[in-house]
Amino acid sequence: MFLVEPATLIAFEGTGYTATLRYASSLSSSVAGVPVSRGIDSAELVAGRRLAVAVFDDGPTDAMVVGVW
Repeated sequence: MFLVEPATLIAFEGTGYTATLRYASSLSSSVAGVPVSRGIDSAELVAGRRLAVAVFDDGPTDAMVVGVW
C-alpha cells in the first residue's frame, strides 16, 4: 500500500535520477535520494516545482516521485 503526498523539489540529480525534496507536511526537514519515475522528463524537474510522491509502508524515505506540476 502507499499514499500520495505533496512535496516541493529542492534538487534533482540526473545521473541517479533521484530527488531531494521537502514534504508539505514537514516544512522543516528534507529527504534526499528519493527515486524519480523515468516517465518524468528531466527538464520538468526544476527546483521549486510541486511533486506527487508515492510513499510506501516504510515511511518518507521509502518513496518515489510519480508526478510533477
